[in-house]
Amino acid sequence: MIGFDLTPPAAAERARLEGDLTREERDVLLHHGTEAPYCGGLLDNKADGAYCCRLCGLPLFRARTKFESGTGWPSFFAPYDPTHVVEVRDTSHGMVRIETRCARCDSHQGHLFPDGPPPTQHRYCINSVSLRFVADGEDLPDPLGRGDRA
Repeated sequence: MIGFDLTPPAAAERARLEGDLTREERDVLLHHGTEAPYCGGLLDNKADGAYCCRLCGLPLFRARTKFESGTGWPSFFAPYDPTHVVEVRDTSHGMVRIETRCARCDSHQGHLFPDGPPPTQHRYCINSVSLRFVADGEDLPDPLGRGDRA
């Protein structure tokens, strides 16, 4: 298995990537927003593959770790690789939560809760617009041109 380069994109690379975002993607990924529940395009996706960061392409979750949580957002019980998801204490909105961010580009993905299924008991509650789904057999996105692959 070849590892993934977690070096953050250079300023020019990041500006190029951000320029390709829709208004909703920008609000969620860059400004820590949340899409409306039950509206995300990946909520009902049942295909095998990987869920990658919409901004930088880093694989964040595998389809086999996705489960139906009933919350209205795609939910996963484990990341693709623990080093690919950063956990940050979030005290916004009068509550304490754990925000999840992409380890490479620091974009907001969603939140982590301790009420998931075995074996981890974790629920990574992720915004669909934060992700890009890649079906098994397709090449993972490489918007930074780094050529890293699993």
